[in-house]
Amino acid sequence: MLLSVIVPLYNEEEIVATTFKVLEEELKDVEHELIFVNDGSKDKTREILEGLLPTTPNNKLVNFSRNFGHQAAFSAGLDKATGDAVVIIDGDLQDPPSLIHEMLEKWREGYQVVYAQRNKRAGETIFKRFTAFAFYRIIGKLTSIDIPPDTGDYRLMDRCVVNQLKNLPERSRFLRGLVCWVGFKKIGVKYDRAERTAGTSKYPLKKMIRLALDGITGFSSAPLKISFYMGIFATLVGFGIFVWSILEKFLSPTTTVPGWASLMTAIVFFSGVQLMTIGILGEYIGRIYDEVKQRPLYIEDKK
Repeated sequence: MLLSVIVPLYNEEEIVATTFKVLEEELKDVEHELIFVNDGSKDKTREILEGLLPTTPNNKLVNFSRNFGHQAAFSAGLDKATGDAVVIIDGDLQDPPSLIHEMLEKWREGYQVVYAQRNKRAGETIFKRFTAFAFYRIIGKLTSIDIPPDTGDYRLMDRCVVNQLKNLPERSRFLRGLVCWVGFKKIGVKYDRAERTAGTSKYPLKKMIRLALDGITGFSSAPLKISFYMGIFATLVGFGIFVWSILEKFLSPTTTVPGWASLMTAIVFFSGVQLMTIGILGEYIGRIYDEVKQRPLYIEDKK
């Protein structure tokens, strides 16, 4: 049995050597390969890895020509993995590598996907914890697939699952949703997420919002349906304003400026609804635009 462990990295020079040593020590009794995906780092991450990997010839290093993103890095690792089971884990050691052994036990019991589910999230702000909590509950309500709450990308997958993921051609990827979409037998293992031991998070609010949008729009058409219902609601409100304006004209002809209230209310309300629905439509059209271009998900730097 060969285990592949995929580790995406972006500007992690402060911790990459520690990550390498911890993983090698943790997996010393397991036949394995480590696949480090350098996602266009601008620091010394690449140089450090190139110095470490020759000591372990089974391991691999994939260098991107630029920063293509977290999900593309995981996808590149899946393309290179040859193991019977594949683990994907972030390179900052917040997710404990020791959990891999428990995942392997569940895999041997017959589970084809073993995902890590967080009990606690140490070292994170209240805002980040709240938004993560809200996101998983919202996407759980909007989508028809069962995406476990409080789970990241840290998980073990059987080779049959990996093969199915590699056959999916889409570019705007939300991997934890795709894993659930392909199906197979799943189970979760609980753990407490630790603080970073070095460096800072490379996943700012902008990237989190982008990932959330990919998750929601990639697995649900609910926002389009919501915009339709908003249009019906706006029509009813507009009709109500029309009736109110007529009544106001006949019941209190001298107390109000004719037409001002109804005009301003209608303009503000309908403008807001239109902008929101156009934005929702634009998000879906943008995804279609990205898909039809058929650009590669990532480009390797072969140097």
